[in-house]
Amino acid sequence: MNNADNALENIKIERIPHDSKNNYNQDVVKKRQEWLSEKTSKQYKNVFTYTEVAEECRGNIENFIGFGRVPIGLVGPLLVNGDYAKGVFYVPFATTEGALVETYQRGAIAITKAGGVNAFIEKDANHLDPIFILKNAQEARNLVCWLQYNFALLKKEAESTTGFGKLISIKPYQIGRRVIADFVFFTNDAMGANMINIATEKVCRFIEKQVKVEKFLLRSNFSSEKKSSAANLLRGYGKSLVVEAVIPTKIISRFLFTTSAEIAKSWLSWSLSSFANGMLGMNAHFANGVAAMYIACGQDVAHVSNASVGILNFEIVNDDDLYVSLKLPNIICGTIGGGTALGTQRECLEILDCYGEGKAKKFAEIVAATLLAGELGICAGITTEQFLDPHKRARSYTREKAFVDGNER
Repeated sequence: MNNADNALENIKIERIPHDSKNNYNQDVVKKRQEWLSEKTSKQYKNVFTYTEVAEECRGNIENFIGFGRVPIGLVGPLLVNGDYAKGVFYVPFATTEGALVETYQRGAIAITKAGGVNAFIEKDANHLDPIFILKNAQEARNLVCWLQYNFALLKKEAESTTGFGKLISIKPYQIGRRVIADFVFFTNDAMGANMINIATEKVCRFIEKQVKVEKFLLRSNFSSEKKSSAANLLRGYGKSLVVEAVIPTKIISRFLFTTSAEIAKSWLSWSLSSFANGMLGMNAHFANGVAAMYIACGQDVAHVSNASVGILNFEIVNDDDLYVSLKLPNIICGTIGGGTALGTQRECLEILDCYGEGKAKKFAEIVAATLLAGELGICAGITTEQFLDPHKRARSYTREKAFVDGNER
């Protein structure tokens, strides 16, 4: 036995306290909390103190010990002229980034004064892409044909697992002896990850019984789930939206302290720089708004990686007004299931009247309109002192809190 083996032998590995049947029981939770305090020699009064019922978190978190509280602010008023979202909204942002709400607020006020954001959904489809491994390329080719001719049968199998989801299409891609099958689903008001996983797995098992395959993997990474990809910039993943607004030059001057021409001219420089860097699409900070809204409203925050891919455009219209539009091909969200029913998250969705069935498209339009406000706010700010000033103010407070006994953390 070498030194490395001896070192491993001496490591004491402790399992986190767990009870498979009663893991959310308060006594079990308290046992976990006490175990953690003993292991780290620290007390965690903020994490361990909460008013919610732990059992309500079953299905959302494992090894529960408490809650992480994130400050929530409001952005608005934001006027949205969508197919589903109509009217003025006040948007909850959960973030610890100082000046973020203020940046979005500036854009929202200017947009609302200008008549609001026009928003519509181009496409609503979620993807899952299993990969099948066959004996050789000819058998893979046969599977491609079989999938194309038997879609109706596979659709029936998939939809037998869900009362909400619909299988829209299956598009096969052959690579040697492997076949990627791009399953496209409509998931209604749910984000739908579990829904499409279960439905696709059943279809794959059915295919195994009909066609001889060596193996299948439920996920191939082709859909770029929780990752950015050029393919999804074009084809879309989740809800694909276009939003636009026209801001009169007098509103740009009064509320954003710059000019339409200055923003449009700067946009060209930003676009060229983004192109030179190989960026997927072009935007200023989609990720900021998506993350803040998703945390507040119980969404899967990792989908920021998809939703932050898109295209921002500024141009001059009507001689000197500013036209702004966003192409957002990858907004994945839901208003039922997942984390949407947890107390804080449900209330934040209710602020927008977006909790429950029939509200997912409305929520997506509000997300998209909010992102437009954020792009306008930050891009206008960068052309003036308005960008850095609120950050300096925020830093003056957060830096002060970072000092302990004269030493900066």
